[in-house]
Amino acid sequence: MSHIANLTAPNGINYTQPLGLFIDNEWVASKKEDRIISINPADESEICSEEAAGSEDVDIAVNAARRAFDGKWREMDTSFRGDLLHKLATLVEQHADVLATIDAWDNGKTYNAARNEDVPDSVAILKYYAGWADKIHGTVIEPNPSRMAYTSREPIGVCGAIIPWNFPLVNIVTKLGPALAAGNTLVVKVAEQTPLSALYFANLVKEAGFPRGVVNVLNGMGREAGTAIAAHPGIDMISFTGSTPTGREILKTAAVNMKRVILETGGKSPLIVFKDADLEQAVRWGHRGIMSNQGQVCSATSRIFVHEDVYDRFLALYKDEVQKVSQVGDPFKEDTFQGPQVSKAQFDRVSSYIDTGKREGAKLLCGGEACKNMSGKGLYIAPTVFTDVSDSMTISRDEVFGPFVVISKFNEEKEAIKRANDSVFGLGAAVFTRDISRALSVSKKIESGTVWINSSNDSDGRVPFGGFKQSGIGLELGELGLAAYTISKSVFINLNSKL
Repeated sequence: MSHIANLTAPNGINYTQPLGLFIDNEWVASKKEDRIISINPADESEICSEEAAGSEDVDIAVNAARRAFDGKWREMDTSFRGDLLHKLATLVEQHADVLATIDAWDNGKTYNAARNEDVPDSVAILKYYAGWADKIHGTVIEPNPSRMAYTSREPIGVCGAIIPWNFPLVNIVTKLGPALAAGNTLVVKVAEQTPLSALYFANLVKEAGFPRGVVNVLNGMGREAGTAIAAHPGIDMISFTGSTPTGREILKTAAVNMKRVILETGGKSPLIVFKDADLEQAVRWGHRGIMSNQGQVCSATSRIFVHEDVYDRFLALYKDEVQKVSQVGDPFKEDTFQGPQVSKAQFDRVSSYIDTGKREGAKLLCGGEACKNMSGKGLYIAPTVFTDVSDSMTISRDEVFGPFVVISKFNEEKEAIKRANDSVFGLGAAVFTRDISRALSVSKKIESGTVWINSSNDSDGRVPFGGFKQSGIGLELGELGLAAYTISKSVFINLNSKL
């Protein structure tokens, strides 16, 4: 079977879609002769089918990455690595329309979001780490006149990356950028639900001029290909983004050779609205912070706490915002804000939590039902808002990962902080107030890796991102995200010839 397909997307764009496994700069078939079908969640039709990697394919990819690491890649002038990343960024810009089209078709996110947010963010991340490639330095330490030491920051080796389905393009460059800038090689396992943009991206890696084996991209099921990467003794580090339960399994599996591990996992992020807040601003960001990307955002502010004095006014404004902005429908239409959920499994998951919320006695403000397109198909969920929700309810504690928010009232600042922190997660949090002193004080007390003041889910490739508690281990993005892909070596020099 061919490793490519000539496809025409719903918006009329024609392009060539890779279908194979990208190993050693070549497209190859799976040794297990298995395939995965990609489904368009907007109408549940088949897009194409791709090769599915098994453990033998992972082993071949790891060997290719090891050869590349032990070869000229590791010895390459660091500025050349930066040049290659710059070329890759330029190619992503040039192929922006196709990449955005693929993610809208394969993932269900709106074309506008993919084209105007995901692609530019990916380009910016690649350019940022391209600039870092020749600026990774150590230090000199002089303990006394007869001794000195220096440190160097060296690449870790072969890195495994397991990326999720919610931001396919952004997530692959988030891991690839710092890994390659630091001199590592990569074996990437893309999400089986949304592999197509990452496979297309692999061709751009080759076109940019990266040596054979430096980047290897595999599609495959998590339980097989993902587990094989986590367990492989030839992989020195693994970076995973996904659910907390899967992160736990990867952490245990990676212990086989004590791999370095970065985990960016789940969240149930709080958003606190104090009575002095600009309510219209809080509503706009409170809506965007959970309903963007169909609610499929790990740091989504899915728990909203509103001071009792402004609670009723906030609810009225929030309901209006949902009805005004959250146009649900075809991802390729200009006025669509929310596309379908990524898969039937995710659609069913969100639907089950809607039933749970009703059963537990929460008040349904709006939504709470499935939607369909004109043909009666599609994995659409109406933006759902539950109010008067207690902290003990399942819908307040579990990560739903959909257009699903719970809103409750509070009386005092101390109560709001305590309730915000009453979660096993700690990925993000938002605080809305006009009092900057209060904002900074509350931000310090909230247990989360990121706090937004008077906004929600702001991000930038130059700013580190990670979580507290069961939201993960380690950091991605920024200088600290780069440091995670290096290992420090210390060298002592004896200057005293008599000793």
